[in-house]
Amino acid sequence: MSEKPKRRIVSSRHLAEGDGWESSEMEFGLIVAFNAFSRWMTKCMAAAGQSELSSLEILVLHNVNHRGRDKRLSDVCFVLNIEDTHTVNYALRKLSKAGLVASEKRGKEVFYRSSEQGEALCEAYREVRDTCLLEGLGHMDLSGEELREIGANLRALSGQYDQASRAASSL
Repeated sequence: MSEKPKRRIVSSRHLAEGDGWESSEMEFGLIVAFNAFSRWMTKCMAAAGQSELSSLEILVLHNVNHRGRDKRLSDVCFVLNIEDTHTVNYALRKLSKAGLVASEKRGKEVFYRSSEQGEALCEAYREVRDTCLLEGLGHMDLSGEELREIGANLRALSGQYDQASRAASSL
């Protein structure tokens, strides 16, 4: 009896032909996961009490809140690996206007930090995340160490895409 060929689950068949087709399947997984993660962030934040924030604004708020340290625009962009500083600057202005982030000019630099309201919202988000996401992840057959390894692999993969971006820019 012959084995049935495995179906390729990809976003674009033309990217899944020939050698390396598996990377197209992985990329499709990234696309689906990215969109699910973005949707999750906005739904979680809405449940936490703020339904007006985009996924980027949520990421920026969490980053500014991280470790309670003041951050510059360039710090946020660097950590989140975002090239377009204008989108992050817009997010910071929107978060400031909503009273979630405070800013302070020091010389030529502007530093951002979470306001009390921003810190409270991040904590409410964490509580919703614990209830709605982490409890479900606990039912998956993945240990904490395996989740850390997935995260490390995704960060390493981002470096490969960054390098490929530089190479493509030089063509």
